[in-house]
Amino acid sequence: MTVPRSQTIPWLLLVFSLPARSASQRVQIWRKLQRYGMLPLRNSGYVLPNTAPNQERMEWLATAIRTYKGQASVVQVQGFDDLPPEHLKQLFVEGRSRDYQRLLHDAKKVLARSPSRRPGGRLNRIRRRFLELQDIDFFGSPLRSKVENLLSQADKADTQTSGRKASGKSGEYLNRLWMTRPRPGIDRVSSAWLIRRFIDPKARFVFGNEPSAHADSIPFDMFCPQGFGHRGEDCTFETLRKEFLIRDSRVKRIAQIIHDADLGDEKFGRMEGQGLDKVLNGWAKQELPDDELLRRGMNLIEGLYESNA
Repeated sequence: MTVPRSQTIPWLLLVFSLPARSASQRVQIWRKLQRYGMLPLRNSGYVLPNTAPNQERMEWLATAIRTYKGQASVVQVQGFDDLPPEHLKQLFVEGRSRDYQRLLHDAKKVLARSPSRRPGGRLNRIRRRFLELQDIDFFGSPLRSKVENLLSQADKADTQTSGRKASGKSGEYLNRLWMTRPRPGIDRVSSAWLIRRFIDPKARFVFGNEPSAHADSIPFDMFCPQGFGHRGEDCTFETLRKEFLIRDSRVKRIAQIIHDADLGDEKFGRMEGQGLDKVLNGWAKQELPDDELLRRGMNLIEGLYESNA
């Protein structure tokens, strides 16, 4: 979040009180204060830089406090006589630096293990926490880049390892023609993206309902026993990921999204795929050619991948 350089009133102050018996509500409010990165003052109240998102957060929190029969006021403040602006900014930086330091400690512990022995989902939770901290790192803690670089190195290592294992599986899956059914939907476009991104960088795609029409092709997501398709409870994307040992953490998250969108069983509780599916269906209704549908869909999944899913 960027704080405007020129701001007539630079700070927001939240002052509130809750009934003594509101223990559970007090905990809920405290968690929100932490999540929004509010700086507690020594006497009373909590401070944030005066930005539109921060004001919305404070106003929402004040409304919640009043709902709990408490009292709350959000005040725009020009300054504090015992806290110069630079000192206030430094306190914000120190707060985020402590958060980043804990994140660095956790990330290093996870990455010290071999990929096969890392706790499932632990690195993903660290990435999510890093994104949350970025949002409340108002004045740029110097430790932010250290965490970012560490996670970036982990992503590159995962991608390189996955790429070596995928390409090393067998030369028969390189520089090939891959076949799937016409009017590709979310499982097929994402599977095509996975093939070209991690399995066969020079993959070419063709559409049809009979694999025999292209005997030299590798079928995927087709109603035939050959090639790659749904297996057990897995969609085609999941089958390819497991078959080619693709361990990239972002691919794993995308697999969950595609599974829930394609099979509709809410196994992973990932709702993002519904929006992607609607976009693909909208393009299909425009009577776009199959290859254009596939191209657009693959670009959509690439964007999802680059956004850390």
